[in-house]
Amino acid sequence: MTIWLPDLSSGAGPLYLRLAERIESDIDSGVLASGTKLPPQRNLAYDIGVTIGTVGRAYALLRERGLVSGEVGRGTYILARHTLARHTEQVAPSPVTALPFEGSRAVEAPPGKLHFDSTAAPNVGQAKTIETILAVISRDNPDDVTSYTRTFPEHWFEAGSVWLSRNGFRLAPDTIVPTLGAHAAVMAIIAAVTQPGDHILFEHVTYTQIARSAGLIGRRMALVNSDEHGVDPDDFEAVCAQKHPKLAFLMPTAQNPTGVIMPGERRAAIAAIARKYNVLLVEDDIYGALTDDRTPQLAEFAPERVFVVGGLSKSVAAGVRGGWVSCPTHFRHSIRVAHKMVTGGMPFLLAELCAQLVLSGEATAIRARSIAEINARLDIVRTALGGYDFNITPNIPFVWLALPEPWNSGTFKNAAYGQGVLVDDEDEFKAGRSDQVFHRVRIGISAPRTRGDVERGLATVRRLLDEGDAGYDSFG
Repeated sequence: MTIWLPDLSSGAGPLYLRLAERIESDIDSGVLASGTKLPPQRNLAYDIGVTIGTVGRAYALLRERGLVSGEVGRGTYILARHTLARHTEQVAPSPVTALPFEGSRAVEAPPGKLHFDSTAAPNVGQAKTIETILAVISRDNPDDVTSYTRTFPEHWFEAGSVWLSRNGFRLAPDTIVPTLGAHAAVMAIIAAVTQPGDHILFEHVTYTQIARSAGLIGRRMALVNSDEHGVDPDDFEAVCAQKHPKLAFLMPTAQNPTGVIMPGERRAAIAAIARKYNVLLVEDDIYGALTDDRTPQLAEFAPERVFVVGGLSKSVAAGVRGGWVSCPTHFRHSIRVAHKMVTGGMPFLLAELCAQLVLSGEATAIRARSIAEINARLDIVRTALGGYDFNITPNIPFVWLALPEPWNSGTFKNAAYGQGVLVDDEDEFKAGRSDQVFHRVRIGISAPRTRGDVERGLATVRRLLDEGDAGYDSFG
């Protein structure tokens, strides 16, 4: 048994949580090696002056995180980490209450509010095309649409290959898994290649629905710094060396919410570091399909470890739940099985609809109309918010707006809500506890029904910016 006593003099929160965090920190730093037996609960409670219940709750939390195993009569041991082998012990997921969702994400907004908190494809009349294709599918495949999907036609894989491939770099059909959207694709990857307790690397601000979903199934977050060119390679290497993440979630093209497009040389550096530390990479290219960017995809630099994820939600229609993932070949089967396990399976109707949209050319035509509408709305942004600091990327349906003094992000979000406009504050995009403060909000411009609604909502935003928080009175 190791002679080890944790120091709980620093930190915040309940003692059991501070104890669990201290043990986790000592595991990460190597003070507690795999196979080490932790002190019996009674002994440790006596030595550090807490109750047995406090130690028991801390040990239970560590088991939930996949860091220790405990057997009656044998004790509690540090589990081996960072290997491909799965532990035989099944670890419970983290409590749901540890990962609260923003109110605007949990419930429908009140009537009359303008949604600038969504980046789904704008309404450009695609419903009529979808209606026509669905009618044909239902007519020609009555047995398939009324039963479970047991076989995957080859053209489903071809559609994914066509949609995900860009700039002459072809992702072969035999690497493709059709999915219920990009989010489902990423969660299938996480379920297949990581296990409870593993670290997944995220930027400080990113698409956090993935981070929150991963936390619900017991994965842990590791944060990496970024700058105006995307992920910082030096910090990426430092985090890989210290935290040993199994997987990194990245958005190299039109990163959400910053809009940054990572240069090719930086993508090459990230790929090389990932190869050095055996880190798998998710390249979320959901906005890449909208851009004219010619930068090589991350997968071109490390095809053996990059999963390319994309879908139709930002370009064609979010409601059709269409997506695909291109996998390193040896992962394809496990990702397909994991997707079925975490989603219940791929519905024939949606998969066939998405394939026909792509292979008929209709998805490309709708995307072109969506891009034209997005750029028209971005012109409205440039006029309405002229003089203020914001990141804007052609074809991309959101703006990362810097707030002037004395606004902070949360207060501005509340003020805009009070004026009938829903925007996302920076906390909506923070993948974990972060000491970085941006004083920014993301404004999505694709959801309002008309350009007039866009103008009206941005006029409200402009008025709040001009007046400062003197124009906002809270009685909460």
